[in-house]
Amino acid sequence: MNIKKICEEYYPLVMGYLLTLTNGNRDLAEDLTQETFLRAIKNINTFKGESKVTTWLCQIAKYTFWQHLDKNNKFKNIPLDEVVEGASIELVDELYIRKEENEALYKSIDSLDKTTKEVVLYRIKGELSFREIGELFGKTENWARVTFYRGKVKIGKEMNGYE
Repeated sequence: MNIKKICEEYYPLVMGYLLTLTNGNRDLAEDLTQETFLRAIKNINTFKGESKVTTWLCQIAKYTFWQHLDKNNKFKNIPLDEVVEGASIELVDELYIRKEENEALYKSIDSLDKTTKEVVLYRIKGELSFREIGELFGKTENWARVTFYRGKVKIGKEMNGYE
């Protein structure tokens, strides 16, 4: 296996995948992507070719992300009074409304079937291309487009009822 070629070819895909997992935190996603490829290079001899390279790399990326969360105890909650301390009432109101809209959007996304939900999140959070999403699932680019479109329609119908 040509390590340099693998790194160059799959870096954007792994980066997009980690952007999805990190909720759009680009700096963290870049760090975790580099760590993922470092681990892949160290363990290249364990890749047996029974799965696609993308699947293997994304599994390493997911494991790397989970380790990061465990190591840094990222599950802590920040008290609301600390967040809004010193903010104007208008800003607090605006943040509250945005938060409610985002919660409604993610609730709609969460109600999708597992595959459609993953495709939508890879596209909007991970900024992956339809080709890359198709590769992740072992499907075609067109399949990814259709799945994303159907998910978007379902979300739109559900969000229209949100006030």
